[in-house]
Amino acid sequence: MKLELWMIGKTNKGYLKEGLAEYEKRVKRYLPFSMEVLPDIKKAGKLSVSQLKEKEGDLLLERLKNEDCLILLDENGQQFSSEEFARYMEKLLTQSHRRVIFQIGGAYGFSEKVYQKAQKKLALSKMTFSHQMIRLFFLEQLYRAMTILKNEPYHNS
Repeated sequence: MKLELWMIGKTNKGYLKEGLAEYEKRVKRYLPFSMEVLPDIKKAGKLSVSQLKEKEGDLLLERLKNEDCLILLDENGQQFSSEEFARYMEKLLTQSHRRVIFQIGGAYGFSEKVYQKAQKKLALSKMTFSHQMIRLFFLEQLYRAMTILKNEPYHNS
């Protein structure tokens, strides 16, 4: 099984790029992992919010395969502690999906079609974070989950 993190638009801050590269390298020590940047929608400023979500959703769904497991990072999703997320990942990694895709949406979230296709929604916090920052926060939590599962001294309980 391969884990992938998909996101809309490039990371535009150097400090975030550096952090993402560091945690991507760390996560890859534990499992097959990659990140994919879906391109920004052209002329997005001329679209309504619903039109933009639809176009972003179509872009995502055309890349998705039937055997994929799609998990949305969504403010209305289920929240876990770090230990609970590690246990969730442990169960997820035993399933028969070829790819597990964690999707970070654009600034306005997801279209209804994407919500219908997703197997799960996860929230990292009740707080709102930019879709740029959440990339780093999620990768750090994924790395933390792997160290918890391996009983390595990164996470302090």
